Amino acid sequence: MKISIIGTGYVGLVTGVCLASKGHEVICIDKKQEVVDKINNMDSPIYEQGLEELMIKGITAGNLVATTDLESSVVNSEISIIAVGTPIDNDEIDLSYIKKAAQDIGEILRDKNHYHVVCVKSTVIPTTTDTLVKDILEGASGKKIGEIGLAMNPEFLREGKAVEDFMYPDRIVIGAYDHRSFEAMKHVYDGFFHAPIIHVNLRTAEMIKYTANALLATLISFSNEIASICEKTKNIDITEVLESVTLDKRFNPRIDNKLVNPEMNNYLRAGCGFGGSCFPKDVKALISYSQDIGYQPRIIDATIKVNNEQPIKIINRLQESLQTLKDKKIALLGLAFKPDTDDIRESPSITIINRLLEKGALVYGVDPIAVENMKKNIPEDRKSMFYSTDYKSALTDADAAILVTSWSEFIDIPPEDFSQLMKRPILLDGRRGLNKRALEDAGVVYIGIGLA
Repeated sequence: MKISIIGTGYVGLVTGVCLASKGHEVICIDKKQEVVDKINNMDSPIYEQGLEELMIKGITAGNLVATTDLESSVVNSEISIIAVGTPIDNDEIDLSYIKKAAQDIGEILRDKNHYHVVCVKSTVIPTTTDTLVKDILEGASGKKIGEIGLAMNPEFLREGKAVEDFMYPDRIVIGAYDHRSFEAMKHVYDGFFHAPIIHVNLRTAEMIKYTANALLATLISFSNEIASICEKTKNIDITEVLESVTLDKRFNPRIDNKLVNPEMNNYLRAGCGFGGSCFPKDVKALISYSQDIGYQPRIIDATIKVNNEQPIKIINRLQESLQTLKDKKIALLGLAFKPDTDDIRESPSITIINRLLEKGALVYGVDPIAVENMKKNIPEDRKSMFYSTDYKSALTDADAAILVTSWSEFIDIPPEDFSQLMKRPILLDGRRGLNKRALEDAGVVYIGIGLA
């Protein structure tokens, strides 16, 4: 099929590249010429495992091209997928990019005679597609939905594993205005034989996305709340608690007498809290939407509050250990919100850095690939803020270190590096990914989330 994708950010580019790899003719549209040029020059504008290699194959095969020309792209395609951003503004979702995309597409479709499906892939609150997008499309095109197809196809992509998740999805959710819209979108996924296709209405598709992210975020905050109770009680280790809890067959069934250990159990782990482009934004948007329709959510509201407090608790524990943070060199191991991505959006490291700087600490931030992105958010300052990709330079003469991101490079640091390089070998394990016993045997003072 011929598919145009509006927006070449994280979701749009991954979607375009992966669909092109399945043989579709894909046009990616972005208003920034430099982004378009990078794609056409086979240089991915975002970091994602396996994406650039797949992008090169798609462009080489003639199935993928990028452009700033929206009109030509829509006219020469059968389906337009809206994948623009839906950021949070004052804890409410900003739909301005969705509105602009719907308006522009609608105006182009006014003069197009062939049937065309408009599909929203951006994460939007329930009722957005069948009211806002529908009304804008009909007003701009002069045509009724039915003459134009309308669908909502949410994404379920994990950063760092997005290509894998798209190519081998757990499920494909298609919300459709009518049967013809559904059949067209179903054809897009003809090559994904192993995945169940879930046919629902537009609002249900929107809600499925929010529910999935809210549930996973809640599991993280639940784990961190139990961790806080363990810290106050003393002589309880949250990792032992959660490992035992998740051995319950309802969490961890056995097949052929072997534990399955579903990936969902990874969200039942204590740490610095969640971040990224999805969880914080989507949970806040769902809270705001719920309040707008007259319901005050309690569980997901607490999910955000617990998450916001988690990085601050880390600073408080470190200060208790050092007495004061002023003029102390603190090595921050990890800037990205999770491993295998350079995304720092809503990363706990941002709050941690800002709090440390406020308290007069000297902060040395280390990350394999996210340094440049963090510099744009918190500029390097030779008096108090330093960046590096080398953990050894950060640990040298440090008064303390904090593990923020579970990069394998940091998990595999020899315990002796902490004890020999640091001025005071104090390590706060913000991800509970390090070997406590080995570190203590090497003379390191170990402080762990969920462990007094």
